[in-house]
Amino acid sequence: MNNTHKVPLKKLLAVFAHPDDESFICGGTLAKYASEEVDITLVSATRGEMGRRMGNPPYLNRESMAAAREMELRNACDCLGIRQLLFLDIRDKTVEFVDENSLSARIAALIHEVDPDVVLTFHEKLGGHPDHCAIGKATTAAFQRTAQRGALYFITFGDAMEHPERYGYSRKDVVKVDVHAHLNAKLAAFRAHRCQTEIDEWVWLPDHEARARFGKYEYFLKADRESSAKILDDLF
Repeated sequence: MNNTHKVPLKKLLAVFAHPDDESFICGGTLAKYASEEVDITLVSATRGEMGRRMGNPPYLNRESMAAAREMELRNACDCLGIRQLLFLDIRDKTVEFVDENSLSARIAALIHEVDPDVVLTFHEKLGGHPDHCAIGKATTAAFQRTAQRGALYFITFGDAMEHPERYGYSRKDVVKVDVHAHLNAKLAAFRAHRCQTEIDEWVWLPDHEARARFGKYEYFLKADRESSAKILDDLF
C-alpha cells in the first residue's frame, strides 16, 4: 500500500480595495506563489466603478464600469494563477465610510473560512488612497481579532521599501521577494486591466521593453515588527 501523503497546500489571502491592486502592486509575488501551488484567495472590496480611466479612447461610463472592471479582474486572476476571487460589494471610494466593526467582522469571517498562512493587505497609513487605508485598517483589526496563525504583511509601492528608514522602518521589517521569473505573468495581468492601462503606452510596448519597466523585487512590511523570523525574502 502506498502511504505517501500529500503536503497540505499553503494558503494566501489578499484583501485589497480595487480591481488592479493585485496586479499593479504585487502581481509578481502572487504569480510566484501561485506557480508554487500556493492556494490564493483574492478579496476586492469594490469593483472600481469610480475609476477615472475609462479606456483610451473612452468607451466606458459609470453604468458599465463595474462590470468591465470585474471581468478584467477575473482575466488578471487567470494570468496570475489566482484560484478564488471574492467581492465585498462596497461602492468604490466609500470604503472609509463603512462601519469599521462590521467590515472587520466580515473579513474576520473570511479569515476563519480560508485559514490562510499569509494575509496581505494595505498599511492603514501608507496605503496612498482612502479606500486602501480603510481596507488595510479593517483587515489588520480582523487578523488581530481572529488570533490568526500565520503572518500578516502590508503591500508597498514600487521599491520605496528599499529604503524603509524613510518611513520609520528598518530592513528587518521588510520582506523582499524576488519576482524576476514572473514578470511575464505580471505584464499579462497589467494588460488584462485594459481600461486602466490603455492610456499607458509603455504597457503595450514589445514584451521585453514593457517588462523592463518592472522592478525585479516586490516589498512587504511585516505587521508583527517583533517577529523573530529572519527569512527576509519569503512571505512563508
